[in-house]
Amino acid sequence: MRLPPFLADESPLARSRLWPRWLFLRALGLIFLSAFYSLAFQIHGLIGEQGILPTGPYLQQVREALGVVRGVWYAPTLLWFGAGDRALAALIAAGFVCAALFTANVWPRLTVALSTLLFLSCVAALQDFSSYQSDGMLLEAGFLSCFVAPRGIRPGLGASDPPSRFAYFMLVWEWFRIYFESGVVKLLSGDPHWRDLTAMDEYYQNGPLPTWLGWYVQHFPHWYHAGTVILTLVVELVLVWAVFLPRPFRLACFAVVTALQIGIIATANYAFLNYLVLVLGVLLLDDALLARLRLPSPLADATVRPRAAPWRWLEGVVLGIAFWATITAFVAEMSSSILTMPARALAPFRIANAYGLFAVMTEARYEIEFQGSRDGVTWVAYPFRYKPQNIYERPGIYAPYQPRFDWNLWFASLGPWQQSSWVVLAQQRLLENSPSVL
Repeated sequence: MRLPPFLADESPLARSRLWPRWLFLRALGLIFLSAFYSLAFQIHGLIGEQGILPTGPYLQQVREALGVVRGVWYAPTLLWFGAGDRALAALIAAGFVCAALFTANVWPRLTVALSTLLFLSCVAALQDFSSYQSDGMLLEAGFLSCFVAPRGIRPGLGASDPPSRFAYFMLVWEWFRIYFESGVVKLLSGDPHWRDLTAMDEYYQNGPLPTWLGWYVQHFPHWYHAGTVILTLVVELVLVWAVFLPRPFRLACFAVVTALQIGIIATANYAFLNYLVLVLGVLLLDDALLARLRLPSPLADATVRPRAAPWRWLEGVVLGIAFWATITAFVAEMSSSILTMPARALAPFRIANAYGLFAVMTEARYEIEFQGSRDGVTWVAYPFRYKPQNIYERPGIYAPYQPRFDWNLWFASLGPWQQSSWVVLAQQRLLENSPSVL
């Protein structure tokens, strides 16, 4: 059986990754933009001077408990230099500018590093509002992209500075781990819903922030939901291994996982998480395929400028440590062995993570609602901007925007209030009429 020409291509372009790198980095810049844009409207209410969890007192507690050096390592943020509302605004503005320059391919290696550093500074100070796997995914992708991005102020496609195999592999490795580790935790969790194929029966209406399209899919018959369970497990546990197989299998894998991610994006608002997983998948492509889609072929006679030996040595050491940390973070997460020391040391920076999405499915939807009254008799609910509340209004589609307060309320509803003391603090800020929280 003969393969179609686009799959059987054995030209040098089939081994070139310049266009996939370019497309991925531009998309990553847009994701950073969405992250900073989301925080611009929320950060003062979350961790500002009159916010729910003010940064200043938090960093003071960290310093008193751990000291200066260990405290900075535990909470790696530029807000140690100042944690007021102006500092927060400056941090977000700087992040937005860096992300915009990175998206425009201006000095990409520097601007992606700055975007990652500034986003880390936000995540490290957000406390309860940054306990999401998506934040770690973005920080890891940003960190690895510092080694993948080409040199120069306006490098274009970067033909003279192709990515090293190790750095490119590490981004693909992140993509692989997001899928495979999520599949493994589904089996190890012991949740019967994955075994009896009912995990998706109530998924669309019980998720944190569903979309109106999810409402229609929720009403599909059980056989459809059972089929999506099987598809999910097959993709996460089996299909993703195709990334290590010959080119035709890799391209086929890209087609399937891309369709899966588009379906998830349409039916649920998971902020930038699925957009990031989607664009990481672009790294499975090659220049030969994209040339067939009418993208200009990279210059075959471009002079490659070798990277300096110290940089290559540094890259190998740093990425080697990160690779080892990603393995031990998953297989020995709770171990205090010396073998897990790199993972524990890097944990505050969220650049070598263990992943595991939807290990246990929620069987019902619980809601937390805040109400206010002027007379103590008539109580009116505070309206949420994003979380479903009015049963007569359909939920919206707003990802990659991430409403962290609304998102956290869903998690808080799954356990006792003692596990989410920030909810009580939010009530206190409402009683104080805190403008940033309101």
